Amino acid sequence: MRLPLPQFSTDRPRPNHIAEVIETATTDFLAQCLEPEELKFPVMPPFGSWVKALDEESGNTVLGVITYATTTPIDSVHRARALGMSLEELREEQPQIFAMLKTEFRVAIVGFLVPGPGRSPQVFQYLPPRPPQIHQAVYRCEPDEVKRFTEEMDFLRTLLQVSHVPVESLIAATLRAAFQLRQGDRNWLIKAGRTLGILLKDDYDSLRYVLSQVHA
Repeated sequence: MRLPLPQFSTDRPRPNHIAEVIETATTDFLAQCLEPEELKFPVMPPFGSWVKALDEESGNTVLGVITYATTTPIDSVHRARALGMSLEELREEQPQIFAMLKTEFRVAIVGFLVPGPGRSPQVFQYLPPRPPQIHQAVYRCEPDEVKRFTEEMDFLRTLLQVSHVPVESLIAATLRAAFQLRQGDRNWLIKAGRTLGILLKDDYDSLRYVLSQVHA
């Protein structure tokens, strides 16, 4: 069953609703992509892209970035095997395949938005009091939300603490995604580079590696 749109997204198109929380923790959560209406695989969200979920009890909107994504069989006993078919051939001859796979992604929580008295919510770049709960809807962030959230750079410190992922690549992908949503704002990119320079002042190799992957 698909969850209804939460209050912060009622005026947005439904395609922004991409997944549902299936595992949650203080610092991150795991989400499973919704099944497409057509015979095709769920779209795997890009590494480093921005998503959000609503904590309905507090009203906070939790923001995070994609750190890992995978497509696997729903049946954990039997692995998928190569069939040598195109997607169109799969649709015609093996349509059941699409119902046998699931796409999941893990999200590192980087902050949250709190509804304010006006139209613009308050932005906090640290872990929320609680993460989104099980079965809460997960949405792509709107460009304006990412722009507002990334005005300050404290989220970079949180990303540096993410474990079990290539952190340098994660930060670079996250900055690229925000940079594109900001339509190539070079001044913002310079600000991000300076912040990273402070955070990685004792690790020049990591700093150089991150910056080499983000282009103005």
